[in-house]
Amino acid sequence: MTMLHKISIDKPSESRPFQAHGHVDVVTIGDFTIGRAVFEPGWRWSQDVKPIAGTESCQTRHTGVIVSGTMTVRSNDGQEMTYGPHDVFLMEPGHDAWTVGDVPCIAFDTGVKAYAKPA
Repeated sequence: MTMLHKISIDKPSESRPFQAHGHVDVVTIGDFTIGRAVFEPGWRWSQDVKPIAGTESCQTRHTGVIVSGTMTVRSNDGQEMTYGPHDVFLMEPGHDAWTVGDVPCIAFDTGVKAYAKPA
């Protein structure tokens, strides 16, 4: 059994476009999945992913790090937090999110196995 594996995020296993305003590139090695999400200015989950997911709010648990740009997330219970470069995040299911400003928000996220895929 091979113990070392490598796949470049620049050659993803899959790229999932959002309705508009970005995409997520997905790499899977064995049972590990990670994505590089590009949330362009104007991206909002409720407009760009909700039509794909078919749920009222994002039902994915996200864990990862923001590498550039800014995003605000509002949970279904009203809690709101803004994330920026170098912030490590944990976002539980049940939220909306949107980019802030004119710079794409780029994040590496381990919670993308079923993200932005039709329900």
